Amino acid sequence: MITNVNSATTTNTSAADASMKQTAGLNKDDFLKLFITQLQNQDPLNPQDSTQFLSQLAQLTQVEQAYNTNSNLSNLLSQGNNSTTLAAVSLVGKSVEANGTQVNLTAGSPTAVNYYLASSAANVSVSITDSTGAVVKTLTGGSTAAGKGSVSWDGTTNGGATAAAGVYNVAVTATDAAGNNITATPFVKGSVNSVDMTGTVPTVYVGPIAVSLTDVTSVGG
Repeated sequence: MITNVNSATTTNTSAADASMKQTAGLNKDDFLKLFITQLQNQDPLNPQDSTQFLSQLAQLTQVEQAYNTNSNLSNLLSQGNNSTTLAAVSLVGKSVEANGTQVNLTAGSPTAVNYYLASSAANVSVSITDSTGAVVKTLTGGSTAAGKGSVSWDGTTNGGATAAAGVYNVAVTATDAAGNNITATPFVKGSVNSVDMTGTVPTVYVGPIAVSLTDVTSVGG
């Protein structure tokens, strides 16, 4: 492990030297060679003032340190991205819960609309809409304790017809016995079947429902 760290440090330093040379035309080693050459060729009876030269060397060293710092930060960010990718991939096949406002309806099967209540509610209402925003189904629930809750949708519309299979949007509202609003947050629950890593933050798929990795709140077996 220590060998890897030293190797990475050496690589970063070499990259910094190369970048400095490309930008400034020379790096610290070049500057030292010039300084030694100056000392070797100066008149011993009339030596040159090296104060300015040493000052420039100090400035060059500061620049080199800045390059190294940037290089190390980039390396750390890269390692962080790799860790995030591994975390996302490890979720495939596992059951998760994630903040999300969608539900997937499978033909012939009821589906659960899951939500989280900040406090106990006397009434809970769930509005299910299609991709155009049209209300497909309205579900109501009675007294519900604080925490996780759910209502079942049998797949029918408000008019009694069978809704088409697919992904629908959900909105949950809740009130207490006095009619005061209670924070109600819908969430997605199911097994992760795939991961998309093309974006800045990986996207996990619970069936056809896309969820950002940062929205995952719970992971099961």
